[in-house]
Amino acid sequence: MNYENHHKLAKNQIKMIMAGLMVGLLVAAFDYSIIGTAMPKVIQSLQGMEYYTWPFTIYMLTSTIAVILFGKLSDIYGRKHVLIVGIITFVISSVMCGLATTMVQLIIFRGIQGIGGGILLSLPFIVVGQIFTPRDRAKYMGILGSVFGIADVLGPILGGVITDTLGWRWVFFINVPVGIAAVTIIYYSLPNFKLPDVKKIIDISGTITFTLSLSALFLAITLAGNLNTHPQMEIIGLLVFSGVMMVLFIFAEKGAVEPVLPLRLFKNSIFNISSLESFLAAALMFSGIIYIPLFAQGVLGMSSTNSGFIMVPMLFSLTLASIITGEIISRTGKYKKLVIAEFIITGVGVLLLATMNKYTPYYMLILYSTVLGIGSGMAYNIFNVAVQNAFPMGDIGIVTASMRFFRNVGTIVFVPIFGYIMNFTLEGSTAVTTSYTHELVLSIQNIFLTAIVLAFAGLVVAFFLKEIPLGGDEPASS
Repeated sequence: MNYENHHKLAKNQIKMIMAGLMVGLLVAAFDYSIIGTAMPKVIQSLQGMEYYTWPFTIYMLTSTIAVILFGKLSDIYGRKHVLIVGIITFVISSVMCGLATTMVQLIIFRGIQGIGGGILLSLPFIVVGQIFTPRDRAKYMGILGSVFGIADVLGPILGGVITDTLGWRWVFFINVPVGIAAVTIIYYSLPNFKLPDVKKIIDISGTITFTLSLSALFLAITLAGNLNTHPQMEIIGLLVFSGVMMVLFIFAEKGAVEPVLPLRLFKNSIFNISSLESFLAAALMFSGIIYIPLFAQGVLGMSSTNSGFIMVPMLFSLTLASIITGEIISRTGKYKKLVIAEFIITGVGVLLLATMNKYTPYYMLILYSTVLGIGSGMAYNIFNVAVQNAFPMGDIGIVTASMRFFRNVGTIVFVPIFGYIMNFTLEGSTAVTTSYTHELVLSIQNIFLTAIVLAFAGLVVAFFLKEIPLGGDEPASS
């Protein structure tokens, strides 16, 4: 594509492209929030309680791998074709999940679904990076980022309604009409943007070693959740294997003609700092998404439904902050001060949450969580904009996919760490107190105290982020 062609897109075409991208992104974003509501009924139907976490884990694994691999493949074969393949993969595998008769089948089909989900979570942001000027990207990425807030608010509610009225299988079947709508809009509105000078060579060695390294790391983290069941030597062996594969991956990338993850990206300080900040921002967001409902139910005694409604202001503020942040970057052409502000606001949010106890009124919980939501929403698009502005058009696919990759890894690493902190606190406090509520308060406080450290680290790192003012006329040149 001639990069000046973005000016030739009519306003109506841009609206159709954004609608298609948002619908496609919504399909994948909803999956995260809907499936959690349905899983108790899934277990009741298919049995296999010992596999409860695996449908989540396998999906996260395959989607994280797909983010990087298909970001690169879209450079070769075009954004439109890869995006449509992603939606079709997601829809077909959703039907397979809905028809599953055993937990093993469901886990396998969820792995396939994760491949489609990974494509859907990264390609829309890559397309926006390619068709808009640096300043306009921020605005449209803010709009895309708002989809996650919408999904997080409506997902649990829709999941509960669908599961209770139609049955858990319809949680998967509902993806079919939405997916068809997304494919139709994208097929007729989106040009097949691709990079003209990319060699059509797939980095097989890099792909294999990268997949094996990440798979072993995921498996080790998952097994480490229950050390009583899985011997430590198994976990250590997996970690060693993951490390060896990562070393081989680095060697493979050094010699690859078209590396799946070019190592030269790590020579850029904006890329390195943005990757680290994305990693930390995801961990901070999930500390709230997971443990605010637990506090509402376990400490304040709220019902599941009411604890869900407690989250609505946080997720609404997250959505609004994403849109407003994009608009501010679009108008000013600058992002560094917003990164600093993001970690200050997030830090204040987790600091307030760490002060909670059994006497905390519910409206204060709403206020504290809303502050965290504002900070988390600001992080949705800042780092995409920063790295896209720091690299030529030829790298836009891989650097955008990398930001989603590091966000996923932040979730993968810190969700079990927060779980370990909770379990360790609960076990350690049993001998001191007989009040479970007191123990639960203490464990959640410790999680948010850990989050304060992460927010402070993010704030310190933010000062080292180099700022390249965003241009307003042309996309990044190749």
